[in-house]
Amino acid sequence: MSEDTAYARPLASVIALNPALLAERPVEIRPGPLSGVPILLKDNIETADMPTTAGSLALENNAPGRDAPLVGRLRNAGAVILGKANLSEWANIRSSESISGWSAVGGQARNPYDLERTPCGSSSGSAAAVAIGLAPAAIGTETDGSITCPAAVNGIVGFKPTVGLVSRTHVVPISHSQDTAGPMTTTVRDAALVLSVIAGSDPADPATAEADARKVDYAAALDAGSLNGARIGVMRFLLAGYSEETRAEFERSLQAMRDAGAVIVDITEPPASFRQLGGWELTVLLTELKHDLNTYLASTDPAQVRTRTLAEVIAFNAAEPRETVLFGQDLFERAEATGGLQDPAYVEARASSLRGAGPEGIDRMMADQNLVALVAPTTSRAWTNDPADDDRMQGSASRLAAIAGYPHLTVPMGFDRGMPVGISFIAGKWQDAQVLSLGHAFEQRTMARRAPPGAR
Repeated sequence: MSEDTAYARPLASVIALNPALLAERPVEIRPGPLSGVPILLKDNIETADMPTTAGSLALENNAPGRDAPLVGRLRNAGAVILGKANLSEWANIRSSESISGWSAVGGQARNPYDLERTPCGSSSGSAAAVAIGLAPAAIGTETDGSITCPAAVNGIVGFKPTVGLVSRTHVVPISHSQDTAGPMTTTVRDAALVLSVIAGSDPADPATAEADARKVDYAAALDAGSLNGARIGVMRFLLAGYSEETRAEFERSLQAMRDAGAVIVDITEPPASFRQLGGWELTVLLTELKHDLNTYLASTDPAQVRTRTLAEVIAFNAAEPRETVLFGQDLFERAEATGGLQDPAYVEARASSLRGAGPEGIDRMMADQNLVALVAPTTSRAWTNDPADDDRMQGSASRLAAIAGYPHLTVPMGFDRGMPVGISFIAGKWQDAQVLSLGHAFEQRTMARRAPPGAR
C-alpha cells in the first residue's frame, strides 16, 4: 500500500487515490444522478488516470490510459472516482490456498469489525472501505461470491447483477460466462442508484446486447411493501453448512418477512445436479481464465506490461518472491494446462453447469413453487486470517446464481458473535429490479445494519 493511502491503515482497503485529488487539482463534476458522489473502484477496473493492477506486481505499471465503459458511465453521471480499492490478487483465482483480501500490491485488507478476521474476497477493499465510510459506494466484481461474500461479512449491501447487464470491457477478467461488476453500498437504494448508472449495452461486450432493453430505473422500482404477498423460497438444503448463530439470525429474518406479509416456502431438496456444479464450474473458470486473460493482456501496453500471456505471468510469479511469500499459483498452472474453448470437456462442462444452475436449478425451484425469489444466508461470520486457525468459512449461497449468471443481492440481517452476516435474495435472469425491491423491503423492515467502530 502506498504512503498516499496511509490514512486507511490498518484496513489496507485502498491501493491508490485519484492523483487529481491528491494534487488538489480541480475535478470536473458533471450534473447527474451521482453528481459529486465519491466512488471507489476495485483495482481490476481500468481508469484513464490510474494504474490497474489486479493486485499483482506483474500489472504494477498497467496504465493504458482508458476508462472502462462502466467508469465512463459513472463519470457521465457526475460521480467522482476517489481511487482504487484493494482486492484478493487476481480476484482469488491464482491459488486454491489464496488468502482473501491479500494482494502483493496492496497487502492484507482487513475487516473493520475485527482486524483479525477476513474481509472475504475478492472485492475485499471495496467492502471494507464502504463499511468504514471512506466512500458511500464502491464497485466490486464477482465471478462467484466476490461481491456478496465481502459485502455480507463487512456489514454492507452488495449486488451482483445479471451477467450481461453491466459491461466487462477493460476489466481484468476471469470468466466471460460468470464475471460481472456491481455496486457495494450501505443501503439497497444506493445500490439501485449506482446500478441504474452503470447498466447498459456495450458493443465491445456481446453479453450486454440486451442490457439497454432490459435495464430500468432501479431506484424508482423499489417498493417497501413488495414483500407483502410475495412467495419466497428458502433454500433449506444449504442451511446445514452455516453456523448455529447465523442460522438463528436467518430464522429471525424469515419471521420478519412473514410479518411483512411474505409467504415463506421451504425447499428441502437441492437441484438434481447441485453436487456436480462445483466441478463443472472449475473447468469453465480455468479454461476461460486462460483464454480471457491472454486476450486482456494482449490489449495492454507492452512497455508497461511485460507479461503478455498467462504463461508469462506464471513465470513472473515464480521469479518474484514477493508474489509467492504466502501461497502459490496452482490454479494458474492448471488454467495454463487447459485445452481451450473448443475442448469437449470445457464445452460439456459449460453447457451442463449453465443448465444445472439455471433452467434446472433456480428457474425450476421458482417455477415449481410459484416463487418470486429464493433466500438463504449469504455466508457465516468472517473467519480469521490465520491459516493455522480452525475457524473457517461456513456456508455460501453464491454458486447457483454465479454459474447461472442470475442476480444476487446480499443485505445485512444481523450479527454472529459480533460479526455481521447477510441474507441473500436470488431470482431469475433479468429480474434484478425485483430482487432489489424485495431486499429493500426487508432492509426497511429490519434496519439490521450497524456500522463498525470508528466508521465515518
